[in-house]
Amino acid sequence: MDLPPLSQSFVLHFGEMGSRWGINRTVGQIYALLFISAQPLTADEITERLGVSRSNVSMGLKELSSWRLVRLSHQPGDRRDFYSAPEDVWAIFKTLAEERQRREVDPTLSMLRDALLETPDSPEEKHAQARMREMHDLIEQLTEWFAEVRKLSPSTLEKLMSLGAKATALLQFTEKMRGAAPANEEKAS
Repeated sequence: MDLPPLSQSFVLHFGEMGSRWGINRTVGQIYALLFISAQPLTADEITERLGVSRSNVSMGLKELSSWRLVRLSHQPGDRRDFYSAPEDVWAIFKTLAEERQRREVDPTLSMLRDALLETPDSPEEKHAQARMREMHDLIEQLTEWFAEVRKLSPSTLEKLMSLGAKATALLQFTEKMRGAAPANEEKAS
């Protein structure tokens, strides 16, 4: 690998994490390299810097393109393709989440909807369908929540995330107050 130590550490880590996230190690390394690069790179430059085969780079770039995580550009007087990662980390996160939803969540919701339309033939099937309904309802609720979150601007998202523990404390306080209200009303009666 032809990279300075700090960059190499980041690229290697992304390769390892990529394999845990279900993508090829080289794809993770390509993305990490593009993410930290100051300017767009050609496939040959990526091949040279990572020390991997040109065919691996080509396949990796195609996969990253299908995930909408690389941008293709051209430079005047140069016929080569140049690749870069989007600059905005919020846009990257949003794209990753949308692609995961499209590839993993939506098919699961579709399968669960079909299963919930079936008529159970036995107590086992009835139990299984009830569990599937719980899963469907949770995934549906998360999907709706994510659709609302996607509408927020990056600055609003940052503010929302910075609330963190404060929001949790507020919700817990609200729950305690709701739980305390019936007990206090009973004593008053």
